[in-house]
Amino acid sequence: MGVTPLSQGAASTLALLVSTLQARAVVEVGTGTGVSGLTMLRAMADGGVLTSVDLEAEHQRLARDTFREAGLPPQRFRLIAGAALDVLPRLTDGGYDLVLIDGDKVEYLDYLAEAKRLVRPGGLVVIDNALWHDRVADADQRDPETTAIRETIAAVVADDAMRSSLLPMGDGLLVAQRLA
Repeated sequence: MGVTPLSQGAASTLALLVSTLQARAVVEVGTGTGVSGLTMLRAMADGGVLTSVDLEAEHQRLARDTFREAGLPPQRFRLIAGAALDVLPRLTDGGYDLVLIDGDKVEYLDYLAEAKRLVRPGGLVVIDNALWHDRVADADQRDPETTAIRETIAAVVADDAMRSSLLPMGDGLLVAQRLA
């Protein structure tokens, strides 16, 4: 499918974060084939619901199959096919415990703005691919994806309403807690 799933270390870390929060409502930008979604669903509090947004309907079909094969009832997940920047503004302000950003890298900064609105105080925004194949730390790398990820990291670090840490799991997880 051309989708790179979370590494085992990143998935384990994501599961720990979701579990620690006792998350009941999670938004995922970028469904992929369901690996990260399944990881979060298994770690969520009983009855927790995952809302996953992806432009590719085929990715969502595969994720739905993955969730069903894992024995998850359909009321535990909501898969929305569409552009994340069209869908996210329609979701409830402060209604989510965690937002995972793993979609189009060029749109990360826009996803971050939506995620900060969506996540409740004390909740987390998790940004995958924060190291972007070790390109982010290399100032000579100026492709649109790398530049967008750098700008997103800078925006998180500069935001006094967020506490953050860059974790070197997989391709990097930037974890930011909404303080207020």
